[in-house]
Amino acid sequence: QSKRQAARWGAGSGSSEIDVADTFDGQVTEAAARYAQAVFELAKDAKQLEAVEQDFAKFAAAWKENADLRDAARSPLIDPQEKAAALTAVAAKLGASDLGRKAIGVAAQNRRAAELPAIITAYRRLVARDRGARQVEIVSARPLAETEKSAIIDALSKKLGAKVEAETSVDDSLIGGFVVRVGSRQFDASVKAKLDALRLALKSA
Repeated sequence: QSKRQAARWGAGSGSSEIDVADTFDGQVTEAAARYAQAVFELAKDAKQLEAVEQDFAKFAAAWKENADLRDAARSPLIDPQEKAAALTAVAAKLGASDLGRKAIGVAAQNRRAAELPAIITAYRRLVARDRGARQVEIVSARPLAETEKSAIIDALSKKLGAKVEAETSVDDSLIGGFVVRVGSRQFDASVKAKLDALRLALKSA
């Protein structure tokens, strides 16, 4: 059954739309941060920081694309052992390393499968910091051209006073512009935010 679930969950929906609620930057719980730290230390000792980072990136992409995977990971009705076996099979199907598969499986066994997005976000931040960089997320209304992405990264690098590593995603509900998330901080330069501000101003006028 786990193999059948893995095939279904790892296949992706083919949709180019990404729900901002399912992006991999947001509030990281204390438990997720502790788990990410443990994985980071194991990966560093094994000299597999980048390998696990790539494993997590593949899993993150599958999570964003596949609603069945997200629903199953979050479901309280699926036994943790079964969930761990299925998610490990998904990771294996995606070509994850042994350490990457185990990290995902152990999270599920410990009833932390729903927190995998936060765990992955925290891990990526730790790896970026280890490289002397800051991890940020740029969510735009349409795919950014490389020149646009570079301009935003350069501006952020100057603002933060550090090298910036950015992950991009698309949310067409923003209408236009973009949102930048740096940890718990957010800079909203989207058309939606401007329209919301205008509506609020008109309501209070």
